[in-house]
Amino acid sequence: MIGGGYGGVTAANSLARRDGVSVTLVNPRPHFVSRIRLHQLVTGSDDAVEGFGEVLGGNVRLVVDTATRIDAAARQVSLAGGGTLSYDYLVYAVGSGAADPGVPGAAEFAHWVSDLEGRNDCGRRLMFILETLSPTERAVFVLREVFDIGYDDIAAAIDKSPAAARQISYRARRHVDARRPRTSVSPEETRAALSSFQSALETGNLQGLLDVLAPDVVFVSDGGGLKLAALRPVVGADKVLRYMAGSVDKAGGTFTSERTTVNGNPGLILRVDGVIDGVLAFRVENARVTGLYYVRNPEKLTRVESETPLTSR
Repeated sequence: MIGGGYGGVTAANSLARRDGVSVTLVNPRPHFVSRIRLHQLVTGSDDAVEGFGEVLGGNVRLVVDTATRIDAAARQVSLAGGGTLSYDYLVYAVGSGAADPGVPGAAEFAHWVSDLEGRNDCGRRLMFILETLSPTERAVFVLREVFDIGYDDIAAAIDKSPAAARQISYRARRHVDARRPRTSVSPEETRAALSSFQSALETGNLQGLLDVLAPDVVFVSDGGGLKLAALRPVVGADKVLRYMAGSVDKAGGTFTSERTTVNGNPGLILRVDGVIDGVLAFRVENARVTGLYYVRNPEKLTRVESETPLTSR
């Protein structure tokens, strides 16, 4: 079985219930993504991700890898990790993706939520302009302004009346429109904040990290479904500090960092025992770090050394 979406999981469970049938499911992610809930993941109202242990039957063997070639004659599937799997019958259930709607401007400006990577990018962009809203205001704003959901459906989602949903939407829209203007940041302030953060991170100085983080800092991470990452934005200096400290403990090894730029923004390439763990992009205002975006997605990290928008310095 290739593909662990709705179709693949349903087929695998159905086949595994038959006597004498052994089912192996190959999927590039270590967890099941509920695509119909990805819009809720953007708004922070649902995780949209479950462990395969929750959805797969006990008789299904899970292989976390990517199928790169199917040899029908030899009845073998080659894996990106270097191994091969033999089969008697193969079910190809890799699912679907978003189609180009043919609308002028959509390719350049639309935010896709048809897959986890699209949701992560959409969520990152939205949360970096909405972090000052309350969770309810944020959810209503995104559902109404981004996805054009009707007020009756929004009211049901937030357990409010349609009239209350309208009021919340209006208040959130005004809040975003009237948001305080961003002051310009000098290169010296940016370099100083980045240097303080880098030094505190490498030495494990938690107080030093806390000192350089703005009280309402927002941390967003992208693991691409392949590496551990926060499923929702982490807001607030204390929460961001706890999340980062926990991540460092889990990673183990020696952390080192190298300064870089990410699409024009300051950043750090983080390594654990010399191996790239991720790229951390910063937003700095008033000499404090107000935004952090951590990319751990292996598919994006393979381009770290080659793409011009990401250059070491």
